[in-house]
Amino acid sequence: MIILAVDSSSKVATVALMSDEKLLGEITLNDKKQHSVILMTIIEELLKNNNLSVNDIDGYVVSKGPGSFTGLRIGMATIKGMSFGSNKPYVSVSSLDALALSVSNFDGIICPIMDALRNSVYTSLYKGQCNFISSCDESKDLNIKSELPITLEKLSDYSALDLDELIEIIKAKKEKVIFIGDGVDKYKDYLIENCPNCTFPPNHLNLVRASSLGELGSILIKNGTFDDPNSAPFYLKKPQAEREYEQRMK
Repeated sequence: MIILAVDSSSKVATVALMSDEKLLGEITLNDKKQHSVILMTIIEELLKNNNLSVNDIDGYVVSKGPGSFTGLRIGMATIKGMSFGSNKPYVSVSSLDALALSVSNFDGIICPIMDALRNSVYTSLYKGQCNFISSCDESKDLNIKSELPITLEKLSDYSALDLDELIEIIKAKKEKVIFIGDGVDKYKDYLIENCPNCTFPPNHLNLVRASSLGELGSILIKNGTFDDPNSAPFYLKKPQAEREYEQRMK
């Protein structure tokens, strides 16, 4: 089964091709170019370099958020168009889940943070179940959501939190925590100063990886769980224009 995965939830544009559990290729660009300009170019280049066409793809995975309002809409519109045009299924997965998967063997709380501006972050909390799937003898009894692999357990729902509020939640748990995501680039010094027992991954892991998104999405596709054609991104926060309008109306 060949999967094409796309994430455009932040300023990073990332695309991956996967064949079952094998990563065929991945392109990640971390710059200020608009996703609408570069996304299809990346997809075409990746397919070409693997001697594949759209007809070879069995399913699609795309980020459903949270993140950039415009970026999410571009990514989902692109994948919906390719899915409908080829009559192949697609699924949407949270970028927060994908970030957490990158450090799923961490022995403590996994806390992905994506910059939500104004000293706030998009976040959710996770716990790694074990370092290796094969060593989890009791894995069948674990109550884990179907879209997550056995090495990852979701502890809280997706939310947009003030950074200080998140720090208080972490402190109350009194466990080691690893922060991951583009929020680390912006708030690392503040987190070190105010959050005891925190740690951080290598810098390259702070970028959302389409391959992580694809790994999660392939679980859903293999289980026959597909998105509704009318599914939409979730934003957690209202667009700035809407917030400013409501403020004026007060």
